Amino acid sequence: MIFRIHAVQRMFERRITQNNVRQVLQSGEMIDDYSDEMPYPSGLMLGKLGKRPLHVVMAENTKDNELVIITTYEPNLSQWKAGFRSRRL
Repeated sequence: MIFRIHAVQRMFERRITQNNVRQVLQSGEMIDDYSDEMPYPSGLMLGKLGKRPLHVVMAENTKDNELVIITTYEPNLSQWKAGFRSRRL
């Protein structure tokens, strides 16, 4: 697993650990598919750490067998509908 610099900076600011990200990847669900993204197909995952919701944006570099963490954040109800699976319009 590779963490982009942006992801590491945001994780530090938001008090999100590498272990938190791993938990989301292992037990969370893919809620948005960005298969057409470049340079790698990516997606948005939702997981829960206790009662804390967490989104992880990740990409899969299948050529090099790498999972790239782009960013992670706690979704806000002002931008996301209840359940944090879809954005408000």
